[in-house]
Amino acid sequence: MSDGSGEINQAGVDHYNKFINALVAAGIEPFVTIYHWDLPQVLEDKYNGWLSSEIIKDYANFAETCFQKFGDRVKFWFTINEPYTVAIQGYDVGDKAPGHCSILPFPLFCKTGNSAIEPYIVAHNFIRSHAAATNIYRKKYKGIQGGSIGTILNALWFVPATNIERDIDATQRAKDFMIGWFLDPFIFGDYPSSMKNRIGIRLPKFSQAESALVKGSLDFVGINHFTTYYVKDDSINISKRILKDALADTGVVFFRKFKTKHYKPINLSFIF
Repeated sequence: MSDGSGEINQAGVDHYNKFINALVAAGIEPFVTIYHWDLPQVLEDKYNGWLSSEIIKDYANFAETCFQKFGDRVKFWFTINEPYTVAIQGYDVGDKAPGHCSILPFPLFCKTGNSAIEPYIVAHNFIRSHAAATNIYRKKYKGIQGGSIGTILNALWFVPATNIERDIDATQRAKDFMIGWFLDPFIFGDYPSSMKNRIGIRLPKFSQAESALVKGSLDFVGINHFTTYYVKDDSINISKRILKDALADTGVVFFRKFKTKHYKPINLSFIF
């Protein structure tokens, strides 16, 4: 769909049909990501892309087209790849498309943006778009095609820097702001309480109907784990209270290793 909606690009369909067929012929199970940061520019120009709730209808239509054209061979669907990355890097610090930001020093490189609000709006629309696509798949295609649908989250892990209560609480908050931001709505139908408490009215709310649609809208979840950090509480840092961006709202400081611990790797044996 070169214009983001409407007429289907048959050449594109043919390309992916050949690709999927080649995978199946080679004994490879296709795992398909419907959206991997490739928003049509026309939708960005038309209504500001993921900042607009109009994206939900267009995304769901695109997802259904994928189900129709490829669902007879594709049994595992990921709706959106790493929504956290797009929300933060696209709309908070601005180093990924569409390059929105407002916090120092990033405004030197960004022409527009509001780092205190836009990441939460975009994430909200990601979640609602995922739920809309899942609803369509389950109602119209899952029973016939026998597939499953989920999403992919980038999930760093976090370990308290010390055993004091503030750092332990901060560690849970770090998990909430990265993983729970998306997983809590999918499991419980709402955002983590730590996010609601710290973000306040800047955090969008789900209507009762939206909450019901979002809750349980995962058959599975994919996890991209890259590294683990030590966490210290930084919730009373006055500069972070003034900045009011999605990263500052977390109220933590991340460390990969401590010099005082001789750069020893983080022990994750307790997880396994």
